[in-house]
Amino acid sequence: MRNLFRIVSCCIIIIFPAICDGQDSLSFKGQASGWINFNDGNALPVYTGGRYIPQLNYNLNLKDDHKIDFEASLNINGNAGFNPFDSLKATAQLKPYRLWVRYSTRQFELRAGLQKINFGSASILRPLMWFDQIDPRDPLKLTDGVYGLLGRYYFLNNANIWLWGLYGNNKPRGWEPTGTNSSYPEVGGRLQLPVPKGEIGFSYNYRIADSRNLAGIVPSFSMIPENKAGFDIKVDMVVGLWFEGTWVNKGKNLGIFTNQQILNAGTDYTFGLGNGLYVIYEQLVAANDERAFNFQNTTTFSLVSLSYPVSLFDNVNGIVYYDWKNRKSYNFLNWQKQFNNITLYFMGYWNPVIYNIPAQGEGPNLFAGRGVQVMLVFNH
Repeated sequence: MRNLFRIVSCCIIIIFPAICDGQDSLSFKGQASGWINFNDGNALPVYTGGRYIPQLNYNLNLKDDHKIDFEASLNINGNAGFNPFDSLKATAQLKPYRLWVRYSTRQFELRAGLQKINFGSASILRPLMWFDQIDPRDPLKLTDGVYGLLGRYYFLNNANIWLWGLYGNNKPRGWEPTGTNSSYPEVGGRLQLPVPKGEIGFSYNYRIADSRNLAGIVPSFSMIPENKAGFDIKVDMVVGLWFEGTWVNKGKNLGIFTNQQILNAGTDYTFGLGNGLYVIYEQLVAANDERAFNFQNTTTFSLVSLSYPVSLFDNVNGIVYYDWKNRKSYNFLNWQKQFNNITLYFMGYWNPVIYNIPAQGEGPNLFAGRGVQVMLVFNH
C-alpha cells in the first residue's frame, strides 16, 4: 500500500497537468554541495561528502486565478568517513526529496505527494516539529518530507485552516521516540487565527504509533493510538514574543514514554549595533512521564542565537545551547560568505561527546565533541 500511494502520487503529477488547458511554464534548478568535517575525537576523524538536489517545477495557469503546479526533486548524496591510512567507511543514497502536485486558487490550495509540512511560532527549539526534522545548525535547512494530502483555506481576515492526511511514513520524526505504523493513515489539522499584533494556532494529529523500534526499552506494540495536541502564539511588540507547547498521549502504557509535554517560550530582537545584531533567546522544557503533566522526568534547555551581517556578502551566526539537567553547553559558530551563485560556510563546534540534544537532521552525528567543517554550495 505504501508503494501504491507513491505510484498514484507520481501518476497524478505526470497526468494532471497534461489534461488541462492554459499557459504553462517549466523550470529546472539545482543545488550542489560538498563538505569536509574534521573531529579528532571521532573513530573516523575525517568525514567528507557531497549532495546534489535537482529540482523540476511545472506551472499551469488556468482561468480566474486558478493554478496547477508540481515539483519533483531528488536527494543524491554520498559521504565517506576515514582514519587516514587505517580505515574507511562510505555510503551513498538516491531518493525522492519532493514529489507533489498542487491545485490552488486565491484562498485555497490542495497539495498531494511527498512534501514538507511545518508550522508553529518557535524559531529553533520547536515543540511543533511534528513532520520535519530541520537542524538549525544546518545552513541548508534540509529535511525529508512526508507522503500525504494537505489542504489549506485562507480567510480574508488572515485566518487559515489546515487539514491533512498522511500515509506510508514510518520513521520517527522530530521529538518522537517511536515510529509510525505505515499500514494506517494519520490525520490532523490546524486552525490559525489573527490576534492583535500577531497570530495564534491550535493543532491536532492522530496516528497509530509503533514501538517495535524501541524493543527492549519499552513494551513492544505494533499498534498504539496516539493523540498530539499543540498550541502556539506569537506577537510582535517592542520585541518578538512567542510561546509554543505540545502534549502527546499514547493509548497504551509505555512507561515514561506514555505522555510527553514540551513547552517553549522565546523572544527575538534586532539591536542597532553596527549593521544590526539579531538575537534569539528560547527556553524549553521537555518531559516524558507515565502520567500526563507529572513533570518528573524533565529536560531543560536554554538557547541563545546571534546573527550579524558583517557586510552584504558576509554573515556570522552563533548558537549556544545549555542543558541544565546535565550542566553542559553546546556551541556552534558559522561564517557564511556569498559569491553570486556560490556560498562558502566555515563552521566550528565545541560540544559534549555524549549528545543529549533531540535528534535533528539525518546521517551520522558529526557535531559531537570538538571540530570544524567547511561546506561549499552551488545553486543554479
